[in-house]
Amino acid sequence: MQRRLKIGVLYSRVRVEEKWIFGALEKRGMDYERLDDRAVHFDLEDPAPWRQYDVVLERSISYYNGLYALRLLNAFGVPTVNTASVAEICGDKLMTSAALAREGVPQPRNAAAFSVEAALEAIETFGYPVVLKPVVGSWGRLLAKVNDREAAEAILEHKSTLGSAQHSIFYIQEYIEKPGRDIRAIVIGERVVTAMYRKSEHWITNTARGGSGELCPITPEIEEMCLRAAKAVGGGVLGVDLVEHPERGLMVNEINHTMEFHTMQPLSGIDIAGEIVEYTAGVARMKG
Repeated sequence: MQRRLKIGVLYSRVRVEEKWIFGALEKRGMDYERLDDRAVHFDLEDPAPWRQYDVVLERSISYYNGLYALRLLNAFGVPTVNTASVAEICGDKLMTSAALAREGVPQPRNAAAFSVEAALEAIETFGYPVVLKPVVGSWGRLLAKVNDREAAEAILEHKSTLGSAQHSIFYIQEYIEKPGRDIRAIVIGERVVTAMYRKSEHWITNTARGGSGELCPITPEIEEMCLRAAKAVGGGVLGVDLVEHPERGLMVNEINHTMEFHTMQPLSGIDIAGEIVEYTAGVARMKG
């Protein structure tokens, strides 16, 4: 008789996505445990308590909490969704861009600099407007559309004065005049499960910033682009964000390794939480 799998779900807060994931686990009669990342600890001399899990699904809101938990779990030999290496790449916009560039996946033009002077020089080679992004962050926070040199100088000085390591890495991206929307696709393993347009009159189209969702047909081009992007960062359960360049066509903008899907699940009618649970169980079975 095959041993019953035990699944851990590491989370920060029980949002609607986590409720759906817990419900999908219960519906399937799976043995699972809820692991609040504010309450757990990792004894490096005693990994045994963590080895009771056949797999851990990471849903932390904090990038760093999730990343270090995954690093420790993987060091303990515990399979995770996603892996620490995938989280490290996807949680850092600059590293995502580097992975996509290495694999030749179309994306907006990007540059990085470590001083205000070098960042200004890079921006001038792009031409205005440009977008300045923090290397770590989500929900469209701390993005800045920079329209001229005066604004660039002010924002770069502000960021450098903040003094944090993140703000001293200047990540610059060309501004793309989007058709009032971008595309978020859900990739699970080797499949593009569903996709939606995120529409807004604002240049930031995240639904967390008030954008609305509309079902997007998965064309062969979208499917190929998403699968290439997922492979470039190591695969798993991913949200791939695409932009439509008016001349150069589809491009990958960002990839999220702990994506929200509260808009996409009811919109698509697809049980995304259930798909994630099935994939997670499959990762555990592969090791077993």
